Amino acid sequence: MNAIQPASKSGTLASYIPALLDADPEAFGCVIYKGESFIEAGRTKDRFTLQSVSKIVSLALALMDQGEEQVFSRVGMEPTGNPFHTIQALEKEKPSKPLNPMINAGALVVTSLLEGNSGEETIGRFLAFLHELTGNPSIHICEKTAASERKHADLNRSLCYFLKSHGVLKGDVEGTLDIYINQCSVLMTCRDLARIGSIIGNEGRDPETGRGILPPRIAKIITTFMVTCGMYNASGSFAIKAGIPAKSGVSGALLGCLPDGTGIGVYSPPLDEKGNSAAGVRLLETLSEKYDLSIFSSQNRV
Repeated sequence: MNAIQPASKSGTLASYIPALLDADPEAFGCVIYKGESFIEAGRTKDRFTLQSVSKIVSLALALMDQGEEQVFSRVGMEPTGNPFHTIQALEKEKPSKPLNPMINAGALVVTSLLEGNSGEETIGRFLAFLHELTGNPSIHICEKTAASERKHADLNRSLCYFLKSHGVLKGDVEGTLDIYINQCSVLMTCRDLARIGSIIGNEGRDPETGRGILPPRIAKIITTFMVTCGMYNASGSFAIKAGIPAKSGVSGALLGCLPDGTGIGVYSPPLDEKGNSAAGVRLLETLSEKYDLSIFSSQNRV
């Protein structure tokens, strides 16, 4: 950790959500979880918001709510070389549906598919799902971050209206946007991230009880999107250098999973030019090289 932390100096804090500028750029923590064992290093008690890591959780819940056919009739399965908040790419697609659920446009469509009779009920279901995945019933929304995001949500609001005008996003724009902002503003720790990663890597089963929380098919879909789209438009290079299915968020959160049920949670707020945690990326690349963790390694192929 000490050898890798200087990599954070090459990054900068996310500024387009002002609340994220309150993060301590020196914060750096990592938890590796498998079975009932945790290995922790650094500031693993620090809490941070999920931001785009929430996209894999909402996708899993939407797939369980609506099924694959319905979800992927509204959002694609293909990687994109464009920034995660692009609107230009939507204009090129016919029909104008987002290329994948990991970019903002796709995640907004996925959020609109979550079941609930009201916004409060929907975000309540999302939180309950997180409580089940993490085993941590204290997880809640950071109202300060959510308020900050609401004041600076014009681009995401524009994406919603564009998608609604093309019939891709159904329902109320402001209601969908509010649920999305709340899901991105959920507070977690590295341990929580690692446990979610462990369940995804363990084909959806709780590593301690063996109980299925995610259907294996959905866990496979989530893992695949993490490989192809989880690190924004650096996903290809990260797959080559680390080969660990991962999802990042602009808070500096980074979640990884391995096919043996190992989950990894990392937090370091300064971001590289692609919007991924600079030190977090370096850490996973280093761990992968040292311990041969890449899913593309001959010893890790099934």
